[in-house]
Amino acid sequence: MIFWLLPEHASQAWGQMAMALVALVGAVLLWRRRYRLGIYWMASGVWLCIMGMSLFHEGVRTPIYYALPIVVIFLGWVVGTRAALFAVGITIAATVALIAADMLGWRPAVPPSPPLLHGIAQSFVLLLSAALVIYLVQAYRERLQEMARAHEVLRQSELKFATTFNANPVAGSIATQSEGRIVAVNDNFVRDFGWSREELEGRTAVEIGLWPDLAHRTQFREALSRQGRTMNHETVWRHRSGELRRISISSSVIELDGVSYILSFCTDITTRKAAEEEIQRLAFFDPLTGLPNRRLLMDRLDQAMTACTRHQRLGALLFIDLDNFKTLNDTHGHDMGDLLLRQVAQRLAGSVREGDTVARLGGDEFVVMLEDLSRDAIEAATQAETIGRKIVSALNELYEIRALSVHSTPSLGATLFGAEIENIEEPIKRADLAMYQAKSAGRNTIRFYDPRMQSLLLARAALERDLRAALQQDQFVLHYQPQVQRGGLVAGAEALLRWQHPQRGLVSPGEFIALSEETGLILPLGERVLELACTQLARWATQPGMAHLTLSVNVSPRQFQQEQFVDQVLAVLQRTGAPPARLKLELTESLLISNVDEVITKMDAIKARGVGFALDDFGTGYSSLSYLKRLPLDQLKIDQSFVRDILVDPNDAAIARMVIVLGESLGLEVMAEGVETLAQQQALQALGCHAYQGYLYSRPLTVEALAELARQTGWPIMTLRG
Repeated sequence: MIFWLLPEHASQAWGQMAMALVALVGAVLLWRRRYRLGIYWMASGVWLCIMGMSLFHEGVRTPIYYALPIVVIFLGWVVGTRAALFAVGITIAATVALIAADMLGWRPAVPPSPPLLHGIAQSFVLLLSAALVIYLVQAYRERLQEMARAHEVLRQSELKFATTFNANPVAGSIATQSEGRIVAVNDNFVRDFGWSREELEGRTAVEIGLWPDLAHRTQFREALSRQGRTMNHETVWRHRSGELRRISISSSVIELDGVSYILSFCTDITTRKAAEEEIQRLAFFDPLTGLPNRRLLMDRLDQAMTACTRHQRLGALLFIDLDNFKTLNDTHGHDMGDLLLRQVAQRLAGSVREGDTVARLGGDEFVVMLEDLSRDAIEAATQAETIGRKIVSALNELYEIRALSVHSTPSLGATLFGAEIENIEEPIKRADLAMYQAKSAGRNTIRFYDPRMQSLLLARAALERDLRAALQQDQFVLHYQPQVQRGGLVAGAEALLRWQHPQRGLVSPGEFIALSEETGLILPLGERVLELACTQLARWATQPGMAHLTLSVNVSPRQFQQEQFVDQVLAVLQRTGAPPARLKLELTESLLISNVDEVITKMDAIKARGVGFALDDFGTGYSSLSYLKRLPLDQLKIDQSFVRDILVDPNDAAIARMVIVLGESLGLEVMAEGVETLAQQQALQALGCHAYQGYLYSRPLTVEALAELARQTGWPIMTLRG
């Protein structure tokens, strides 16, 4: 209004009015506490007003022009740095434009601003400054209020954390940072684990040895990472004294002032776990011997019977009762009887395989459960009998109980299970009945529930006893089957073992070789055969009609695999004086399944002394041609199973042809076993085989019969002998 009253400045009134309007609206917005919007409005409106007024007044010399820095400050405070820089940029550009317009005379000339205008401009700048101060003070107050509210929230969180941390009157609390560094522990934790706060805080559980179990630590970390919490995680921690304590941990991840912490409550459950284990022990284990009781035995038997059905394997139960145990109790007291039972339990546990179960049913009755036996009933029974006899032998040894030496014997009943589905009580009943059969048989023995199996086992046991006696009494003799070359010329013989049993007469090796392999008697038996054969070779060497003969001796894989086998052969040759070149050792293909290099080394050592080698039963087992060409062999023997049907089975004829061609290519002699007819011999001869052995020429003979045959035939054998 004032400028309108001054005619020379009337044109400047519009700018002042616009500025007043901007100020009025801004004041209303500030009054309504809409500070941010008010500042936006005033900053942009004032900038435009100042630029318009400067354009029509004195340009950059216009007094209001100096209010622009206040506008820039407003924008920088409210909007941000980019807005302030933008305002500075366009202000500089506008300033340059106004200066250029003045210099070029483009802007109209206006009279100088009166003092009143300067006063109004100063007042408006003060008004803008006051508005900025009001905004800054209000914003600061709001910031203080927000900080107070955040502090209160933080204080409440800390209070809640502290309350939770110390709330449990029993559990120990421990807070760690995410990387495992301990930041706080409560009094209960210090009490339970013996570490002071100074020793714990700032260090990790691994550094001080608090948590030694790496597997449990890893499992705990993974569960916490996956779920954000864990409940009742059981592990083992170490007390400061070194004692291991079993604990239960419940943990959760919490956020406090932007930092993640792991808050854990640890309860010492060592005593509780010991009590639970004691309850478990009392429920499932015999308190005197520590062996499983009847309840646990029945549970394991149920599982074992299911496993037998699934895997088609058999198991066995051995029911053991101590003979005359009542007499010991009555004579020396129950405490002596208890000590004996404990020693019996220890011997039983030491007599079975790992994974088998030894249980005490009560009194002097024990049960041994054997699992994973053979699927063949006879083999399974043999395995069970072997362990049963081991048990009988162990329980027969003297017991040293205090100052008393006690002899106690067991009666043992055995039965198999798993061949059919049945109630778990049935094997127990059968083993119990078998045990009473052992009692009736004179005690201190083992009996099987199955009468047929029992008779087989008895026969096997008797045969083993007789075999051992035969070795001691030198009841073994050799018979000799001639080996014939082309034209019927006898070039040698194969030594075949016979057992001259005092009651049963001459026993074929088919009845006792398998048992001798199982029992290990094949080792002394094989050594005895080699001794007899070399002794006979030494005798033939002095007889003009027999000196040219070679003698073949079968060597079992188990015998050959002995470390001292080479030394045995060389020692026998030296001791008997037999010519090494006349001795031929026959090996089977099963020897080549493993340790081929060791086999070749041994063969080379013996071959160096002149002894020959033949590969027996060729084609029936495992043969690798790469190994075959490395073996220092002299002869391949076609198995009699291929010779038997060579005339009617093209496959057998093809195999025989293959062996003959292979032998020729390797420079080996090929001999056919089991030749019984002239037609077989002719077929083999047509295929290129010129060495034979079989009933066509002669059955195995005693040494005397062989010598008689030599005298009668002059050695060429042309007809079937027998």
